[in-house]
Amino acid sequence: MAVYITLPELADRPGADELAGVATPRPLPAVDTELLDALLRDLPVDRWTPEEIEVGHATVDVINSAVSDAQGYIDGFLQRRGYSLPLAKRYGVVTGWTRAIARYLLHQDRLGPGAEKDPIVRDYRDALKFLQLIAEGKFSLGPDDPLTPPGSGVPQVSAPPRTFSHDTLKDY
Repeated sequence: MAVYITLPELADRPGADELAGVATPRPLPAVDTELLDALLRDLPVDRWTPEEIEVGHATVDVINSAVSDAQGYIDGFLQRRGYSLPLAKRYGVVTGWTRAIARYLLHQDRLGPGAEKDPIVRDYRDALKFLQLIAEGKFSLGPDDPLTPPGSGVPQVSAPPRTFSHDTLKDY
């Protein structure tokens, strides 16, 4: 399956600090952020205990699940527009939407009153708005988009042939 965002990209943003706090399965102790960063970037983890590494892998599983769910949401919108799925090419906007939706899914426990002002909620809602525009054919994935939205490009004009021309009016 094609991935719309990689674990190293998630290690860069939002980062292991945030992910450790929201993705460590309960009732396990929070994963060490350096360990999680190493796991996300596929770096050596031999300085941690097997128990710590086990918690780290469980946390990565939660992150992978959120990313998979986010990709499923995105594919649902793209399928409505007729894209061949999974996308064969990576698009920056799709990576951003996957990040926003996955973060939202991971943060659901902390969302409550006042969540409408939360940047995670805002990014999630923005992603859904753009995905709806994609499904309606009103937004493009970018210059290499295989499905160009209607109305983009040079205007096309079609009209019946001319009734009067210079040649037909020369006798008048």
